[in-house]
Amino acid sequence: MEKKIFQGSQLKSARLLRGLTVTALADETGISKQSISLYENNENKPDYERGYKLAAALRVPYEFFLQKDSGTAQTTATYFRSLASASKLSRTSQSIKLEHIAKVYAALLDYIDFPALNLPQIEFIGSKNDFDEEENHRVLLELEQIAEEVRSLWGIGDGPIDDLQYTLESNGIVVTGFDASENKIDAFSQRIITDTGEVCIIALNQGEKPEGRIRFDMAHELAHILIHPWSEDLDCISKEEFKQRETQANIFAGAFLLPRESFARDVQAHPTDLKYYQWLKKKWKISIQAMVYRSHQLKIISTNQYQYMMRQISKNGWRHNEPGDTPFFIGENIFQGAIDLLKEEKILSVKSLLAHFAKYGVSLFSSEIEALLNLTRGTLEDKESNTRIIYLKTPKE
Repeated sequence: MEKKIFQGSQLKSARLLRGLTVTALADETGISKQSISLYENNENKPDYERGYKLAAALRVPYEFFLQKDSGTAQTTATYFRSLASASKLSRTSQSIKLEHIAKVYAALLDYIDFPALNLPQIEFIGSKNDFDEEENHRVLLELEQIAEEVRSLWGIGDGPIDDLQYTLESNGIVVTGFDASENKIDAFSQRIITDTGEVCIIALNQGEKPEGRIRFDMAHELAHILIHPWSEDLDCISKEEFKQRETQANIFAGAFLLPRESFARDVQAHPTDLKYYQWLKKKWKISIQAMVYRSHQLKIISTNQYQYMMRQISKNGWRHNEPGDTPFFIGENIFQGAIDLLKEEKILSVKSLLAHFAKYGVSLFSSEIEALLNLTRGTLEDKESNTRIIYLKTPKE
C-alpha cells in the first residue's frame, strides 16, 4: 500500500482555491509565511496539528493534502467577462474550480456516456484595426457566418432557442453556475485537457441576473470557445486586445441568439416601439437592450433612432432592470442527471462515488462539490451512513 504523505502542491491549490495569499493564510492560522512557503514547496512537512489547522482555515478535508495531483486536467487560458475588474487571485480561484469540475467530469466518464463535443472547425480571421470601418464590417459578416454555421451543425433552425443550456450540453459543452455574491465576475469559460479528451466548460454568475442576460452570457462564452486562442496567458495581452475579443464575443452572441433574417422579419413591424420590444423579449428571451443594439447593427434603425431609444431606456430605468426581469437560475445540468442515474441504478452509492472522485483528485467536502457542479443540495449526502439499530417488535401470535 502506497504511503500517503503531505503534498505541498495540494496546500497551494487549496490556498489559491480560496483566493488567499500566503500572508493572508499566515494571518488566519498563526503559522508563519516562511513555514507555509516551505510546506507548499515540499521543503518541509507540517505536523498533524498544523496540517489540521491549515485544512480548517481552507475549508477542505485533511485528506485533501494527502492527495497526489491526479494529472487528469491540464488548464488552458480562462476567459472572464470581467477581466479588468476581477483580481488575478480571484480569477485563479475560479480557474481551479473549473479544474475540479473537469476532474469530476473525467471521473464520471468511467460510468456515463456524455454527449461528445460537437463544434465546427472555425478559422476566425478577425481584425487588427478597430478604426477601419470596412474591416469591421467584414468581421461582422464573418461572425454572422460562424453563428449560422453553428446553428446549422446543431440543427436549431433560425428561430428562438428554447433551452440554450440544453442545446449547449447536448453538444458536449458543460454548463454550471456559481453564486452571485462573486459579482466581479459575470461568467467565464475554459477548455481543459483531461486524460480522456477535451472538456469545454461555461460557468455563469446566477441568482441576480435575469434570463435574457444569462442566455447572452452563455452565447458570449460559446464565442470564446469557438473563435479565440486558448494557449496563451491572457494577462500578457493588452487591454485593447482583450476588449476587442470581448466585442467580437458580443457580436457573435447577438448574431447567434438573434439570427439576421428571422429577427429582422420580426423587428421590422415596429422597430422603434419599445413596447413592441417587450413582446419580442418574451419570444426571443433576450434583453430589450440587446435587441435594440442588434436592430441598429442590422441597420433596421438609424444611429439617431438607436441613441434616442437608448436614452428612453435609461429614462425608464431599464438599464439594470427591464420589464419582466426576475433572477434566473440554470436548470438541472448533466452532472445532476449523471449522479442521479448512478444512484437510482444502484451502480454507485454516494460514499463510493465520493471515493471515486477522490481517485481523480477531487477530495472536497460533499457540500462544496454540490456547489461546484450546481447540484441540488443534498444530492451527495450519504443517507446510508446511519444504519438502523432499532426495529419494531414483531407482534406475538
